[in-house]
Amino acid sequence: MRVVIVGAGQAGAALAAKLRALGHEGEIVMLGDEPAPPYQRPPLSKAYLLGEMEEDRLWLRAPEFWAEHNVDLRLGQAVTDLNPTAKTVTVGGGVLEYDHLALTTGSSPRRLPAAIGGSLECVYTVRTLADVDAMRAEFQPGRKVIIVGGGYIGLEAAAVAAKLGLDVTVLEMAPRILQRVAAPETSDYVRSLHQAHGVKLLESTGLDRLIGDDRVEGAALKDGREIPADFVIVGVGITPNTHLADEAGLVLDNGIATDELGRTSDLSIWSAGDCASFPWKGGRIRLESVGNAIDQAEAVAANILGAGETYEAKPWFWSDQYDLKLQIAGLNTGYDRIVTRKGEGDATSFWYYRGADLLAVDAMNDSRAYMVGKRLIEMGKSPAPEVIETAADLKALLKA
Repeated sequence: MRVVIVGAGQAGAALAAKLRALGHEGEIVMLGDEPAPPYQRPPLSKAYLLGEMEEDRLWLRAPEFWAEHNVDLRLGQAVTDLNPTAKTVTVGGGVLEYDHLALTTGSSPRRLPAAIGGSLECVYTVRTLADVDAMRAEFQPGRKVIIVGGGYIGLEAAAVAAKLGLDVTVLEMAPRILQRVAAPETSDYVRSLHQAHGVKLLESTGLDRLIGDDRVEGAALKDGREIPADFVIVGVGITPNTHLADEAGLVLDNGIATDELGRTSDLSIWSAGDCASFPWKGGRIRLESVGNAIDQAEAVAANILGAGETYEAKPWFWSDQYDLKLQIAGLNTGYDRIVTRKGEGDATSFWYYRGADLLAVDAMNDSRAYMVGKRLIEMGKSPAPEVIETAADLKALLKA
């Protein structure tokens, strides 16, 4: 049985490795459109951009791992066509047959339209190794950078730039940074952190256009102001890579729609990672995280081999900014109350409730609160909010 994996990122690598770990002895072909072997993306906007991590430390496995485990890893190979009827993919001018196909195609950063300067030189996004390699030389003390978007990617890039001595301005169209993903309490905490490091955060501020002829020279704002810049980083979210699935006639729904097993609308095609949506508590979600990419891909690997096990997502995320380690457990959608718990030193956590139900936790430099919150959510336990505020020992709540 030949399994072809389209996409050699976190999900694709996890799927291939899990197939071998579960005893699959048939062919595995993994196709990646980048020249680099499978690597971690999160450090790109943190340690790698700071120059604290070399490229080979990004790699998910030593290069020899793939050959030793008989995985046919083909890099720099973009798949141009998928034919579910013939069960083939076209890559590098050749046609490759499959018995099972896994789409782990990931996502791509949203870019600014060319009409407002998105195609000017020195306008960057943060997604691939090539993206970050292209911009690293720009990070010199005293230079001016504008970051469009006050989400996690933009703020992580802002933290790196500020640590390296750049003049940093963040533009956020919404009333507050992190508005789409976090409570006002978390936004306030992170805002204060960046302001203490000299970052200018312009919230409720719309971008009219980027200024420049060939190379970007600044930004014109909706309120009439102009801000100079030596370069610009755009961090306004990502979109799932669904074009192959779409052209092949697979069902799309906030990404490539999969069932509880990770299978698409075609019984021989599976999907996992940023590009795949799946059933969740009566609805459908798509998670953009390392944890989900690994867990979902490993579940798909087992189900390709006939396990028939429902994928149960356990959402968790993190962000590193300056000396802050922000850890997030659960999904906060629908929350109506925030409970604040002060830990030791600067440790703080915000607990999201909907009625009496605990939904999620944002933990700032508080790994204990994160670990306990994650376990409580996974166990389906919801301590009373006042208990969270006052409990001397959070771990005791796991036994309550």
